[in-house]
Amino acid sequence: MSKIAMVTGAGTGVGRRVSEVLSKEGIFVYLIGRRKEKLVETQKMCSGHTEILQCDVSDPLAVENAFKILETNHGRIDVLFNNAGIGVPPQSIDEMPFENWKSVVDINLNGIFLCAKYAFALMRKQSPQGGRIINNGSVSSVTPRPGSIPYTATKHAVTGITKTISLDGRKYDIACSQIDIGNAETPMTERMKEGVPQATGKMEAEPVIDSIHIANAVLYMANLPVNVNVLNMTVMANKMPFVGRG
Repeated sequence: MSKIAMVTGAGTGVGRRVSEVLSKEGIFVYLIGRRKEKLVETQKMCSGHTEILQCDVSDPLAVENAFKILETNHGRIDVLFNNAGIGVPPQSIDEMPFENWKSVVDINLNGIFLCAKYAFALMRKQSPQGGRIINNGSVSSVTPRPGSIPYTATKHAVTGITKTISLDGRKYDIACSQIDIGNAETPMTERMKEGVPQATGKMEAEPVIDSIHIANAVLYMANLPVNVNVLNMTVMANKMPFVGRG
């Protein structure tokens, strides 16, 4: 029996690449995202079995409904890649509009919570019991960029969510992992190649890496037995200004 996976934010970037790799490996992948046309593009790139579920992960009823459809169709979920996330233009906290803060929190934090909530519930009651939740934390879960308060706050919070689910899931064979990504080449990181603000106050270009390396890392975690966990993995451009001062 093939594994059943759900990938949020599957319409673009890392979510799209992970969906491609998982489906190629024989995993049935539910593609979750707000824009159906983007999900259709992803589905055409996948070589295995996939199903599109248009869903705004910040909407509790939409997330609940998506998991009801998955449960009706398959009765179980083995892997959730909790990936959907957004950013906003950089500003210091005093300049940051509340609307920008809220939009990031709604997707990056509430969305992670809601999808994990319903995945956990299904994994707990299914037979055999258990599964794996993989959260996209970003290197911003450890170190901020200038002017990134909503994104950094939500990604720091994801680390707390990951650890708590990992702890609470032990008795149900639910493993929870986190992948912290640094400069994977996606539409979201296109500006890196042109120049982004640094801690020094300068604008400098940063190296990026092919998102296939992220997808392969997620596949590795997805294929682990539930009695093994990679609690946290960082996959990053080796020359990006993350390790060290500045």
